[in-house]
Amino acid sequence: MKDTNCSYCMRNELLDAFGLFVCELPSSILVLFREQSHPGRCIVAAKEHVSEITDMTEEQMDAFYRDVRHVAAALHQAFHPDKVNYGAYGDTCGHCHVHLVPKYRDAFEWGGTFAMNPQKKFLTEEEYQAMIERLKAAL
Repeated sequence: MKDTNCSYCMRNELLDAFGLFVCELPSSILVLFREQSHPGRCIVAAKEHVSEITDMTEEQMDAFYRDVRHVAAALHQAFHPDKVNYGAYGDTCGHCHVHLVPKYRDAFEWGGTFAMNPQKKFLTEEEYQAMIERLKAAL
């Protein structure tokens, strides 16, 4: 099922406002977050429009979190963070997704909770594409 008002379902200007589509995974899509205060920050969103993990079957949930784990491993390989933080919210979005936020010792927000969108660091299109290529190579 798709929701025509959902950025993850439609992958149009709604998604472009905050992220860049990277690729499809077995049960999700991968999006690079435009705000890059945490180099490599991305989002794994379910392919189907579901609001809660409880809306998924056990098999769908297992497959979704295998994708999350796969992306986390790729982040470690591509960007070498000291830790990856995970956030699953959706109060306003209504589409099940997880933020993967690489954290770096002695860098922005180390030791604290990450801000949803600190609006501090944006890249050029070339820099975004280079990050996407590094991430894809690690997948």
